[in-house]
Amino acid sequence: PVIPIYNAKPEQVEKALKHVYHVSSNKTKGKELELLLVILPDNNGSLYGDLKRICETDLGLISQCCLTKHVFKITKQYLANVSLKINVKMGGRNTVLVDAVSCRIPLVSDIPTIIFGADVTHPENGEDSSPSIAAVVASQDWPEVTKYAGLVCAQPQRQELIQDLYKTWHDPVRGVVSGGMIRDLLVSFRRATGQKPQRIIFYRDGVSEGQFYQVLLYELDAIRKACASLEPNYQPPVTFIVVQKRHHTRLFANNHRDRNSTDRSGNILPGTVVDTKICHPTEFDFYLCSHAGIQGTSRPAHYHVLWDENNFTADGIQSL
Repeated sequence: PVIPIYNAKPEQVEKALKHVYHVSSNKTKGKELELLLVILPDNNGSLYGDLKRICETDLGLISQCCLTKHVFKITKQYLANVSLKINVKMGGRNTVLVDAVSCRIPLVSDIPTIIFGADVTHPENGEDSSPSIAAVVASQDWPEVTKYAGLVCAQPQRQELIQDLYKTWHDPVRGVVSGGMIRDLLVSFRRATGQKPQRIIFYRDGVSEGQFYQVLLYELDAIRKACASLEPNYQPPVTFIVVQKRHHTRLFANNHRDRNSTDRSGNILPGTVVDTKICHPTEFDFYLCSHAGIQGTSRPAHYHVLWDENNFTADGIQSL
């Protein structure tokens, strides 16, 4: 059922949200409110952040915010964009890979596989009071690999190693308790698919070359411990890949007027791979332009395969 529309002043938003939450629970006979649509003023300052904090940490409530200017000038495109956001937040799928079922995805469709992505964002230079924020996302279905879940945590400023991938603490009742983002996402995958991942592919962003092996040793160990905490002998093979976007390498077609080798904007075609000449002579790295460039010159991502227990071929990992 749809609950009545409420309004509140910015300084009363916390009180209003909790009131709406309790009123809706009473009207739905104990069922929790599933989605809250919020219309915010165009210049809302910290209101958006406050609202999200209250909904997600205090109430456990999914919310979708819209700006007043968009609501009054509503268009089909805007409604479509908001609908896509709501669909994902409510556990739906916006896209499905047809090849996942009919043709099979290389390196994924043969056995249950979970794909992780991880990054750490740091505060601006001169900002001494804000922590760094680590985020990890992971696929939550198989073999489609279209649904995902994400977790974030704060950690010491400028710390590139993700601290909460795996952690333990002592509980007075339960004793030693295992947790952390990797473990939670593995449990979520098993709950969603009914089976444990038999292969892990871990993409790590934002790591400089000088930090490669420090990050690899620390975070691979965390992945191992997270798996072992589920079952003592559970050690699925791991492929650990660092992705770099901040570099000065650009790729161009030999003939930029050849429409068979460039897209409409003159950039190289999506899917273009370079793994010789400009790559490391002994290490497993390559450049891959995954997407079509809309404006300016496309910047290919530089992939470094630091650890590969799955024994992928170069063509295999590039096709993924």
